[in-house]
Amino acid sequence: MERTGLFTGTFDPFTVGHDSIVRRALPLFDRLIIAVAVSKLKNTDEEIAARVADIKKIYADEPRIKVISYSDLTIDMAKREGASFIVRGVRSVKDYEYEREQAEFNRRFGNLETVLLFAEPGMESVSSTLVRELKFFGRDVNEFLP
Repeated sequence: MERTGLFTGTFDPFTVGHDSIVRRALPLFDRLIIAVAVSKLKNTDEEIAARVADIKKIYADEPRIKVISYSDLTIDMAKREGASFIVRGVRSVKDYEYEREQAEFNRRFGNLETVLLFAEPGMESVSSTLVRELKFFGRDVNEFLP
């Protein structure tokens, strides 16, 4: 039976922290799906398509990685994709508490097990929000992007 992991997020933008989680999770699974969550209220279809395309470029040489977008419940998309595991990154106690609650929901309603990977040293403060804010104020954000 193929072990498929699912790494979900808005990835706005996809950071070196996200890349770290992907590279560390990949050896645990036969297949890893990076799923970009769509909010029709926040993003246009073009923005989501560009985000998916950008992430695909990063992993173009890795056939075990699939990049998709989705706009339904994560548990429904996981079932559709044949995923049994959700991969999540944790930077702090605050992240842990949120992910613990989500893991309970995903296990109860979707029969999905959650795998938590802790941020590597030096990446605990890297977030998409921080990168977006720095970029908005004209700062160079290249060190935070893969």
